[in-house]
Amino acid sequence: MSLLELPTPRQEEWRWSDMGALKTAAGTPQRDSHIDPASLFLDIEGPRLLFVDGRFEPAHSKPGPVQVTQQLATTDHPLGSLTDGEGWSLHLGKEHAATSIQIVHLGTGGESHVPARMMLAEDAVASVVETYAGIGWANRLTTLCLERGARLMRSVRLLQSEGFVSLREEAEVGEAASLVSVFLGAGGMGSRIDGSLLVSGKGGFAEMGGALLTSGSQRQEAAVAVRHENIEGTSRQLWRAVAADKSVASLAARVEVARGAQQTDGEQSLRGLLLQRSATVNLKPELEIFADDVKCAHGATVGELDKMALFYLQSRGIDESRAKALLTRAFVADALARIGEDAVREAFAVDAETWLDTAL
Repeated sequence: MSLLELPTPRQEEWRWSDMGALKTAAGTPQRDSHIDPASLFLDIEGPRLLFVDGRFEPAHSKPGPVQVTQQLATTDHPLGSLTDGEGWSLHLGKEHAATSIQIVHLGTGGESHVPARMMLAEDAVASVVETYAGIGWANRLTTLCLERGARLMRSVRLLQSEGFVSLREEAEVGEAASLVSVFLGAGGMGSRIDGSLLVSGKGGFAEMGGALLTSGSQRQEAAVAVRHENIEGTSRQLWRAVAADKSVASLAARVEVARGAQQTDGEQSLRGLLLQRSATVNLKPELEIFADDVKCAHGATVGELDKMALFYLQSRGIDESRAKALLTRAFVADALARIGEDAVREAFAVDAETWLDTAL
């Protein structure tokens, strides 16, 4: 591919993006990651797929209902459009279920592009956990289609030690269907999480959120747009960002309510926590509403740890670093609370705790 085709910060929707880190990651020489792929899978029963540098690795996989297929990238997104080739897909029929599916992406350098497609028929149920580890540039496109009453829970953790992870999610949510996607950026890589969610069915529900944890000179970003096109739709965007040292975390959330999409309930909650004043958190909530019977709200705040709360904990015999860790963990916890499976939610909490141990 030609890196000259990448977006630039001169474009408004990419103004906080770190394309320099992406280019550096794409040119990373291959080297042994010294990571045992088995250690990246959570200890839960279910289908497992391992991709190493974007190539399916059958030795550590048991796909079950998930298929490894060649796909075309049906998107005009500048990064997502690069993901032609081998990827994975899940097609569930009416009232079928496939839960605790794990997809692990391990990079050893260079660039890799993998498309994914999930199609859930009426009243189908699925849950998917994705993990990114290693180095290099991991670029992914995920296309989702949920028909009437379908339910999908996605939990995605970004744990690469360096490099860059770019994720593009494009979803259509049908009548009374539910999509919940939770992301945790707790590695040392740069990242761009990019979502376009269409709530096209009456009573559809779409949620996309999570936590970005940054330190050093790291930069992570999430940019999500939700469009409501039918009545009684609901959407939630709950994001938390914690920035230490000279790092930058950026969150952009947009809700669009089309004419006729009455009784829409859209909520955005963007909050940033600065562990040092040298760090930066950028927040950009947006509402565009063309219907008159809606309930839409957004909140955006950036601050430091509450000094009174720190003083209270220290007065009870808790040392300063432990007190900071407790308050920061509580700040992040509500972003991970929507993960439906206990074992997955606990694993994400451990990832966040590991990050805190090194950042505080």
